[in-house]
Amino acid sequence: MTRQVIEYAGVPVGIVIPDNGSLKFIAVKFHVHDLDGQRFASPSDVLRAIHKLMSAAGGRVSRAA
Repeated sequence: MTRQVIEYAGVPVGIVIPDNGSLKFIAVKFHVHDLDGQRFASPSDVLRAIHKLMSAAGGRVSRAA
């Protein structure tokens, strides 16, 4: 597996790259920066973490930010 784009609400918010048997998340949007550098077992785990983070913050991701 190479890098994979992660989208939330139709907006690209980061990528995951393989790293020592897990996936390292690289944030490209400020809204998900708290997850930058964290490692996950699967892309769906990343999406769950993003959903939890965004739900706590009110939920919307701007295309501009």
